[in-house]
Amino acid sequence: MNEEAILDAIRPFTVGIGDDAALWQPSRSHRSAISSDMLVEDVDFTRNAMSLEDVGWRSMAANVSDLAAMGARPVLATVALGLPKETSLDEIRELYGGLARCAARSKLAIVGGDLSRAVALTIAITVVGEVRPSNVKTRAGGRPGDVLAVTGPLGAARAGLELTRQSAAIGDDLVVEALRAFRHPQPRDREGRFLAASANVAAMMDCSDGLSTDLSRLAAGCGCGAEVESVPVAPSARAFAEARGEDAARFALAGGEDFELIVAIRPRAFRHVAMRYVRRFNRELLRVGVLRSARGVIYEGTPLGRAGWDHFEG
Repeated sequence: MNEEAILDAIRPFTVGIGDDAALWQPSRSHRSAISSDMLVEDVDFTRNAMSLEDVGWRSMAANVSDLAAMGARPVLATVALGLPKETSLDEIRELYGGLARCAARSKLAIVGGDLSRAVALTIAITVVGEVRPSNVKTRAGGRPGDVLAVTGPLGAARAGLELTRQSAAIGDDLVVEALRAFRHPQPRDREGRFLAASANVAAMMDCSDGLSTDLSRLAAGCGCGAEVESVPVAPSARAFAEARGEDAARFALAGGEDFELIVAIRPRAFRHVAMRYVRRFNRELLRVGVLRSARGVIYEGTPLGRAGWDHFEG
Protein backbone atom coordinates (compact mmCIF):
# COMPACT_ATOMS: atom_id res chain seq x y z
CA MET A 1 0.00 0.00 0.00
CA ASN A 2 1.25 3.49 -0.90
CA GLU A 3 -0.17 7.01 -1.13
CA GLU A 4 -1.25 6.65 -4.76
CA ALA A 5 -3.15 3.43 -3.99
CA ILE A 6 -4.98 5.07 -1.09
CA LEU A 7 -5.90 8.09 -3.24
CA ASP A 8 -7.28 5.76 -5.90
CA ALA A 9 -9.33 3.94 -3.26
CA ILE A 10 -10.99 7.10 -1.90
CA ARG A 11 -11.38 8.89 -5.24
CA PRO A 12 -14.96 7.62 -5.82
CA PHE A 13 -16.04 9.28 -2.58
CA THR A 14 -14.57 12.73 -3.34
CA VAL A 15 -15.13 15.63 -5.71
CA GLY A 16 -12.22 16.68 -7.94
CA ILE A 17 -9.43 15.02 -5.96
CA GLY A 18 -5.93 15.39 -7.45
CA ASP A 19 -4.66 18.97 -7.15
CA ASP A 20 -2.81 20.60 -4.26
CA ALA A 21 -5.95 22.35 -2.97
CA ALA A 22 -9.69 22.05 -3.56
CA LEU A 23 -11.51 24.89 -5.30
CA TRP A 24 -14.88 26.27 -4.27
CA GLN A 25 -16.72 29.22 -5.76
CA PRO A 26 -18.77 31.06 -3.11
CA SER A 27 -19.36 34.02 -5.44
CA ARG A 28 -18.74 35.19 -8.99
CA SER A 29 -15.83 37.39 -8.00
CA HIS A 30 -13.49 34.83 -6.49
CA ARG A 31 -12.94 31.20 -5.67
CA SER A 32 -11.83 29.71 -2.40
CA ALA A 33 -8.86 27.33 -2.47
CA ILE A 34 -8.97 24.88 0.43
CA SER A 35 -6.25 22.46 1.46
CA SER A 36 -5.58 20.14 4.39
CA ASP A 37 -2.31 18.60 5.47
CA MET A 38 -1.36 16.41 8.42
CA LEU A 39 2.02 15.82 10.03
CA VAL A 40 2.57 12.95 12.45
CA GLU A 41 5.57 12.54 14.73
CA ASP A 42 8.00 9.81 13.67
CA VAL A 43 6.34 9.69 10.23
CA ASP A 44 6.70 13.27 8.95
CA PHE A 45 9.13 14.64 11.54
CA THR A 46 11.27 13.65 14.50
CA ARG A 47 12.21 15.83 17.44
CA ASN A 48 15.87 14.86 17.24
CA ALA A 49 16.00 16.58 13.83
CA MET A 50 14.29 19.86 14.71
CA SER A 51 12.69 21.90 17.46
CA LEU A 52 8.95 22.09 18.00
CA GLU A 53 9.10 25.65 16.68
CA ASP A 54 10.53 24.23 13.46
CA VAL A 55 7.80 21.57 13.39
CA GLY A 56 5.14 24.27 13.64
CA TRP A 57 6.73 26.36 10.90
CA ARG A 58 7.09 23.44 8.50
CA SER A 59 3.53 22.28 9.14
CA MET A 60 2.10 25.66 8.18
CA ALA A 61 4.55 26.09 5.27
CA ALA A 62 3.37 22.81 3.72
CA ASN A 63 -0.21 24.05 3.70
CA VAL A 64 0.60 27.53 2.40
CA SER A 65 2.62 25.91 -0.39
CA ASP A 66 -0.50 24.06 -1.57
CA LEU A 67 -2.35 27.38 -1.86
CA ALA A 68 0.61 28.87 -3.72
CA ALA A 69 0.36 26.09 -6.30
CA MET A 70 -3.20 27.16 -7.08
CA GLY A 71 -2.27 30.84 -7.36
CA ALA A 72 -4.28 31.65 -4.23
CA ARG A 73 -3.73 34.31 -1.58
CA PRO A 74 -3.67 32.74 1.92
CA VAL A 75 -6.54 33.95 4.10
CA LEU A 76 -7.15 31.74 7.13
CA ALA A 77 -6.27 28.43 8.76
CA THR A 78 -7.63 26.07 11.38
CA VAL A 79 -5.24 23.90 13.38
CA ALA A 80 -6.14 20.57 15.02
CA LEU A 81 -3.61 19.08 17.44
CA GLY A 82 -3.40 15.51 18.66
CA LEU A 83 -1.31 15.65 21.84
CA PRO A 84 0.34 12.81 23.75
CA LYS A 85 -0.51 12.76 27.45
CA GLU A 86 2.97 13.91 28.51
CA THR A 87 2.96 17.06 26.33
CA SER A 88 3.68 20.21 28.38
CA LEU A 89 2.18 23.66 27.95
CA ASP A 90 5.64 25.02 27.13
CA GLU A 91 5.92 22.50 24.28
CA ILE A 92 2.50 23.53 22.95
CA ARG A 93 3.50 27.22 23.09
CA GLU A 94 6.74 26.45 21.21
CA LEU A 95 4.88 24.51 18.53
CA TYR A 96 2.23 27.19 18.13
CA GLY A 97 4.90 29.88 17.96
CA GLY A 98 6.27 28.28 14.81
CA LEU A 99 2.79 27.90 13.35
CA ALA A 100 1.96 31.54 14.06
CA ARG A 101 5.23 32.95 12.72
CA CYS A 102 4.88 31.13 9.40
CA ALA A 103 1.23 32.19 9.19
CA ALA A 104 2.17 35.82 9.84
CA ARG A 105 4.79 35.65 7.07
CA SER A 106 1.99 34.90 4.60
CA LYS A 107 -0.55 37.25 6.25
CA LEU A 108 -2.72 34.29 7.15
CA ALA A 109 -4.93 34.23 10.27
CA ILE A 110 -5.26 31.15 12.49
CA VAL A 111 -8.96 31.26 13.35
CA GLY A 112 -9.65 28.03 15.25
CA GLY A 113 -9.16 24.30 15.33
CA ASP A 114 -9.45 21.35 17.70
CA LEU A 115 -7.55 19.48 20.43
CA SER A 116 -7.50 15.80 21.28
CA ARG A 117 -5.39 13.15 22.99
CA ALA A 118 -3.20 11.13 20.63
CA VAL A 119 -0.54 8.43 20.78
CA ALA A 120 1.84 10.58 18.71
CA LEU A 121 2.03 14.34 18.27
CA THR A 122 -0.18 15.14 15.27
CA ILE A 123 -0.73 18.49 13.55
CA ALA A 124 -3.65 18.71 11.11
CA ILE A 125 -4.12 22.04 9.35
CA THR A 126 -6.78 23.28 6.96
CA VAL A 127 -6.04 26.48 5.04
CA VAL A 128 -8.30 28.65 2.91
CA GLY A 129 -7.14 31.05 0.23
CA GLU A 130 -8.76 33.24 -2.40
CA VAL A 131 -8.05 33.42 -6.11
CA ARG A 132 -9.70 35.08 -9.09
CA PRO A 133 -11.35 32.55 -11.39
CA SER A 134 -9.19 33.77 -14.28
CA ASN A 135 -6.01 33.11 -12.27
CA VAL A 136 -6.75 29.59 -11.06
CA LYS A 137 -3.98 27.13 -11.90
CA THR A 138 -4.26 23.35 -11.63
CA ARG A 139 -2.11 20.46 -12.77
CA ALA A 140 -4.26 19.94 -15.85
CA GLY A 141 -3.57 22.87 -18.20
CA GLY A 142 -0.25 21.94 -19.78
CA ARG A 143 0.25 20.49 -23.25
CA PRO A 144 3.16 18.97 -25.19
CA GLY A 145 5.86 21.53 -25.91
CA ASP A 146 5.25 23.63 -22.79
CA VAL A 147 8.39 24.54 -20.91
CA LEU A 148 8.75 23.15 -17.39
CA ALA A 149 10.45 25.31 -14.77
CA VAL A 150 10.88 25.55 -11.01
CA THR A 151 10.98 28.63 -8.82
CA GLY A 152 14.30 27.76 -7.18
CA PRO A 153 17.09 25.19 -6.91
CA LEU A 154 16.32 21.81 -5.38
CA GLY A 155 17.75 19.36 -2.88
CA ALA A 156 18.70 21.62 0.02
CA ALA A 157 15.92 20.30 2.27
CA ARG A 158 17.02 16.72 1.65
CA ALA A 159 20.61 17.68 2.43
CA GLY A 160 19.40 19.30 5.65
CA LEU A 161 17.52 16.16 6.67
CA GLU A 162 20.57 14.02 5.98
CA LEU A 163 22.78 16.38 7.98
CA THR A 164 20.61 15.79 11.05
CA ARG A 165 21.56 12.12 10.72
CA GLN A 166 25.22 12.34 9.74
CA SER A 167 27.83 15.05 9.36
CA ALA A 168 29.56 15.91 6.10
CA ALA A 169 32.51 18.14 5.27
CA ILE A 170 30.69 20.72 3.17
CA GLY A 171 31.48 23.97 4.93
CA ASP A 172 29.62 25.80 7.68
CA ASP A 173 27.74 28.17 5.34
CA LEU A 174 26.34 25.27 3.32
CA VAL A 175 25.34 23.40 6.48
CA VAL A 176 23.40 26.49 7.57
CA GLU A 177 21.73 26.73 4.14
CA ALA A 178 20.68 23.07 4.19
CA LEU A 179 19.37 23.07 7.76
CA ARG A 180 17.43 26.29 7.16
CA ALA A 181 15.84 24.82 4.02
CA PHE A 182 14.84 21.69 5.95
CA ARG A 183 13.61 23.34 9.16
CA HIS A 184 12.26 26.67 7.90
CA PRO A 185 11.19 26.22 4.24
CA GLN A 186 9.80 29.30 2.52
CA PRO A 187 6.50 28.66 0.73
CA ARG A 188 6.31 30.46 -2.61
CA ASP A 189 2.90 32.08 -2.13
CA ARG A 190 3.93 35.45 -3.60
CA GLU A 191 5.59 33.75 -6.54
CA GLY A 192 2.51 31.59 -7.03
CA ARG A 193 0.19 34.59 -7.29
CA PHE A 194 2.60 36.32 -9.68
CA LEU A 195 2.81 33.31 -11.99
CA ALA A 196 -0.91 32.58 -11.78
CA ALA A 197 -1.70 36.04 -13.10
CA SER A 198 -0.06 35.14 -16.44
CA ALA A 199 -2.24 33.53 -19.09
CA ASN A 200 0.95 31.90 -20.43
CA VAL A 201 1.37 29.81 -17.27
CA ALA A 202 -0.66 26.73 -18.08
CA ALA A 203 -0.23 24.46 -15.05
CA MET A 204 1.34 24.59 -11.62
CA MET A 205 1.92 22.49 -8.51
CA ASP A 206 4.29 22.50 -5.57
CA CYS A 207 7.37 20.32 -5.33
CA SER A 208 6.87 18.79 -1.90
CA ASP A 209 7.53 15.11 -2.63
CA GLY A 210 10.54 15.49 -4.93
CA LEU A 211 10.83 16.56 -8.56
CA SER A 212 10.90 12.98 -9.87
CA THR A 213 7.56 12.26 -8.18
CA ASP A 214 5.78 15.58 -8.56
CA LEU A 215 6.77 16.15 -12.19
CA SER A 216 5.27 12.77 -13.00
CA ARG A 217 2.04 13.86 -11.28
CA LEU A 218 1.89 17.17 -13.14
CA ALA A 219 2.53 15.50 -16.50
CA ALA A 220 -0.16 12.90 -15.81
CA GLY A 221 -2.57 15.68 -14.85
CA CYS A 222 -1.88 17.32 -18.21
CA GLY A 223 -2.49 14.03 -20.01
CA CYS A 224 1.05 13.79 -21.34
CA GLY A 225 4.64 13.01 -20.34
CA ALA A 226 7.77 15.02 -19.69
CA GLU A 227 11.45 15.17 -20.45
CA VAL A 228 13.85 16.46 -17.80
CA GLU A 229 16.66 18.38 -19.49
CA SER A 230 18.51 19.67 -16.43
CA VAL A 231 18.16 19.71 -12.65
CA PRO A 232 18.94 22.95 -10.77
CA VAL A 233 20.73 21.79 -7.63
CA ALA A 234 21.10 23.92 -4.51
CA PRO A 235 24.76 24.50 -3.53
CA SER A 236 24.39 22.66 -0.21
CA ALA A 237 22.74 19.68 -1.93
CA ARG A 238 25.49 19.51 -4.54
CA ALA A 239 28.21 19.66 -1.91
CA PHE A 240 26.54 17.03 0.27
CA ALA A 241 25.93 14.64 -2.63
CA GLU A 242 29.49 14.98 -3.89
CA ALA A 243 30.86 14.43 -0.38
CA ARG A 244 29.01 11.09 -0.37
CA GLY A 245 30.07 10.20 -3.90
CA GLU A 246 26.55 10.57 -5.32
CA ASP A 247 25.34 12.24 -8.49
CA ALA A 248 24.10 15.68 -7.39
CA ALA A 249 21.27 15.91 -9.93
CA ARG A 250 19.81 12.55 -8.99
CA PHE A 251 20.19 13.42 -5.31
CA ALA A 252 18.07 16.54 -5.88
CA LEU A 253 15.54 14.68 -8.07
CA ALA A 254 14.83 12.31 -5.19
CA GLY A 255 14.58 15.03 -2.56
CA GLY A 256 11.41 16.30 -0.96
CA GLU A 257 9.93 19.29 0.87
CA ASP A 258 11.72 21.89 -1.22
CA PHE A 259 8.33 23.66 -1.54
CA GLU A 260 9.34 25.28 -4.79
CA LEU A 261 6.69 25.49 -7.51
CA ILE A 262 6.73 23.52 -10.75
CA VAL A 263 5.19 25.44 -13.64
CA ALA A 264 4.34 24.67 -17.25
CA ILE A 265 4.67 27.73 -19.50
CA ARG A 266 3.81 28.19 -23.16
CA PRO A 267 7.09 27.89 -25.06
CA ARG A 268 6.96 31.21 -26.91
CA ALA A 269 6.31 33.06 -23.66
CA PHE A 270 8.87 31.38 -21.39
CA ARG A 271 11.64 33.92 -21.92
CA HIS A 272 9.26 36.82 -21.26
CA VAL A 273 7.80 35.22 -18.10
CA ALA A 274 11.28 34.32 -16.85
CA MET A 275 12.56 37.88 -17.36
CA ARG A 276 9.60 39.34 -15.49
CA TYR A 277 10.15 36.82 -12.71
CA VAL A 278 13.79 37.90 -12.28
CA ARG A 279 12.79 41.57 -12.14
CA ARG A 280 10.12 40.86 -9.54
CA PHE A 281 11.95 38.43 -7.24
CA ASN A 282 15.62 39.00 -8.04
CA ARG A 283 16.25 35.31 -8.78
CA GLU A 284 15.83 33.08 -11.80
CA LEU A 285 12.92 30.95 -12.91
CA LEU A 286 14.84 27.77 -13.69
CA ARG A 287 14.04 25.67 -16.76
CA VAL A 288 14.05 21.92 -16.10
CA GLY A 289 12.51 20.43 -19.25
CA VAL A 290 9.43 20.17 -21.46
CA LEU A 291 6.12 18.38 -21.60
CA ARG A 292 5.90 15.77 -24.39
CA SER A 293 3.21 13.70 -26.06
CA ALA A 294 4.51 10.29 -24.96
CA ARG A 295 3.54 9.28 -21.44
CA GLY A 296 6.10 8.90 -18.69
CA VAL A 297 9.03 11.04 -17.59
CA ILE A 298 12.48 10.58 -19.08
CA TYR A 299 15.87 11.90 -17.96
CA GLU A 300 19.13 11.39 -19.81
CA GLY A 301 17.31 9.22 -22.33
CA THR A 302 15.86 6.72 -19.86
CA PRO A 303 12.63 6.51 -17.84
CA LEU A 304 12.80 8.39 -14.56
CA GLY A 305 11.27 6.48 -11.69
CA ARG A 306 9.62 8.15 -8.73
CA ALA A 307 12.13 8.48 -5.92
CA GLY A 308 10.72 11.17 -3.66
CA TRP A 309 8.83 11.09 -0.38
CA ASP A 310 5.78 8.89 0.18
CA HIS A 311 4.05 8.97 3.59
CA PHE A 312 3.35 5.23 3.43
CA GLU A 313 6.71 4.06 2.11
CA GLY A 314 9.12 6.57 3.76
